[in-house]
Amino acid sequence: QVQLVESGGGSVQAGGSLRLSCAASGYTSSGNYMAWFRQPPGNGREGVAAIETAGTRTFYANSGKGRFTISQDNPKNTVYLQMNSLKPEDTAMYYCGGEGGGGNWHTVGGARLSIDYWGQGTQVTVSS
Repeated sequence: QVQLVESGGGSVQAGGSLRLSCAASGYTSSGNYMAWFRQPPGNGREGVAAIETAGTRTFYANSGKGRFTISQDNPKNTVYLQMNSLKPEDTAMYYCGGEGGGGNWHTVGGARLSIDYWGQGTQVTVSS
């Protein structure tokens, strides 16, 4: 059974930083991507960043380019999202997603991913 568990959200002031973590269990991700998405209040879910789990390729939405960095620790089966220079418009529920080959399609930067697995989300609130 695949489980993705996010952590690291919280409340910060504009200009601050947070590092989100996504711990995966039961997930065989070779050759696939894992990604971060967010859903602001009243809006749909949007891709933020994606990383090739068996390689080094990364993709970023324009909203996070230059401020967000996605990385992974494969022995720990964990994907991170370092978020710097946070803005109030970054306020959202942040979700971790993993490909499995049969899910709905989502666009993250220049990548088109089929996300089968989702975490429960972690809230990020940025105040001005």
